[in-house]
Amino acid sequence: MQQQAMSESSSGLTTSNQKFCTSYSTCCSILSDVHTVSPILSPSRGFIRQSCDSGLSSPLPSDPFKYLSWHDIEEHDVQGNQLHCPRVREGPCEEELFFRGEEHTLKKRKQLTDTEKWQKKLQENWENCAELNLSFQDLGDLYQVENFRRILQRLIRVEKLWLVDNSLTDLSAIRLPRCRELNVNKNYFTSFRQLPKLPQIQHLSLAENNIMTLSGISDLRHTPLESLILKSNPCEFQESYRQHVFSSLPNLKVLDGVPKLPEDYSPPDTSFFPRICTVL
Repeated sequence: MQQQAMSESSSGLTTSNQKFCTSYSTCCSILSDVHTVSPILSPSRGFIRQSCDSGLSSPLPSDPFKYLSWHDIEEHDVQGNQLHCPRVREGPCEEELFFRGEEHTLKKRKQLTDTEKWQKKLQENWENCAELNLSFQDLGDLYQVENFRRILQRLIRVEKLWLVDNSLTDLSAIRLPRCRELNVNKNYFTSFRQLPKLPQIQHLSLAENNIMTLSGISDLRHTPLESLILKSNPCEFQESYRQHVFSSLPNLKVLDGVPKLPEDYSPPDTSFFPRICTVL
């Protein structure tokens, strides 16, 4: 499990230490001897500095650390459950780094012993996360998705979880036994049956997915679900949409931000189900 070393600054935690700062300062000192530099955007979407005199580019001081996870930085005890919005995407493989011209980052990597791998797993400590934001993880490769699922399977105590805009299609093999609030907006779910197992869910947001019909929504019937958001899904245009949702979920109080209305108590006319309204 990898996380860019600079991402922890957004979590409000300080993960730096004397060795890291010394290394950082040394790199800054080296760069200070270079002539005036100006930042430009590299093809790999990272900022580099370019010498105005020579035209040669040089890496930023933080560049050697950008593919390190926080537990690869020495002498600190920050654990995964202390990071509210971590970056869990793994760094590129060695071949990809050479292709990008970023082989200088390899010197910070090392082969882990079995003991070190176990210590790393303990330090990740995803099992004790209560609130976590894993949105916008850029899971374009299969190995990234597999690593992402591995982390989700360890979230046995998470209560609030955000997974927005991760191109997710099926999490039915995942169980989140304590999750009360889940936001999976802007993904590619097409059915309620593709959702994780959520026995304690109270607030569920599925806006901007591709859920075609309300088939499978009754799987949530025995949960304490109180609030559901289905905006910008095709099923929103189904006839008797609100009536069917409320009749399927007896504990539901709010749908798409609108509290349950008197007309929502009427049972849906099943003769029209599951026809879709055509919007011209």
